[in-house]
Amino acid sequence: MKHRMRLLSLAAALCLSGLAHAQTAQEIVAATDKVRNPGQPFRTTFRLTEYVSGQERNHDSLVVFSKEDPATRQFRNLVQYVEPARDAGKRVLLDGHSLWFYDPDSKVSVRISAQQRLIGQASIGDILTVNLAADYTASVIGTDTIVDAAREQRQCWRLELKAGNDQANYNRVEYWVEQGTFYPIKGKFYADSGRLLKIVYYRTFAMRLGAVRPTEAIIIDAVDSSLATTVSFGDFTSREIPEAWFQREFLPRLQVQ
Repeated sequence: MKHRMRLLSLAAALCLSGLAHAQTAQEIVAATDKVRNPGQPFRTTFRLTEYVSGQERNHDSLVVFSKEDPATRQFRNLVQYVEPARDAGKRVLLDGHSLWFYDPDSKVSVRISAQQRLIGQASIGDILTVNLAADYTASVIGTDTIVDAAREQRQCWRLELKAGNDQANYNRVEYWVEQGTFYPIKGKFYADSGRLLKIVYYRTFAMRLGAVRPTEAIIIDAVDSSLATTVSFGDFTSREIPEAWFQREFLPRLQVQ
C-alpha cells in the first residue's frame, strides 16, 4: 500500500510538473499566437475606423495575404489598400526582414517603419500578421481578473513581453491572456523610451479557419482616451500564395485578387 501511495504521489507530481511546463510564459504566448493566426497561408480583409469622442472621422479598407516562414516561425505579409479610392492599389510588403511601401503612381518602393501610421491609432505593425513568440521573450508576472471589451470578467495570465530582436514592433508589451482558452484579451504597447503608446482590447470571438479567433480589436490612445480606432477582421480564407508575391522586385507586376 505504501509503495502504491508513493507511485500515486510521483504520478501526481509528474502531472503537475507537466501542467506547469505547458503553461510557461513562452508557451502561453505561442498558444495565443495560434488563436490569433491560422497556421496555413491565408487571405483576410481589414476595415479600420478612426473615432474621436465616439464619432467616426475616417476609415480605411485593406486586403492582407499572410504566409508563415517555417525557418523563422514568423509571417510574411502583403498588404493591399482598397479604400479610400485615392490609396487603392498601394501596397506594403513585409518580406521577413524589411517593410516596403509601394505606390503604383510612382512605381517606387521605399523602406518604412512598422510604427508608420495607417489611420488614427493604428500603425502598419498593428495590422501585420505576427507571431509574438518569435520576436519577444515572455515572463508571467501574475494573474488578474480583468474586464474585457464586452464588460465581462476574464481570468487571465498577465505577461510581460520584451523585444528579443530588432524585428519586434514594440520594445515592450504587457499582455493579458485568458486562462484555459488562451484568448488574447488586452495589450499595452510601449515605445523604446518606455512611454505607453496604446492600449488594445480584443473582442468578438468567432470561428475562423477551424478555430475561434478575435475578429475585432479596439486601439485606444494611451494619452487621450477619446481617440480610438477599431480594426475589424473579415473572413479568413485559406489560399495558396505564390512565393513571388513576397519579393520587393515583383511588386510592380503583381496582379492581386
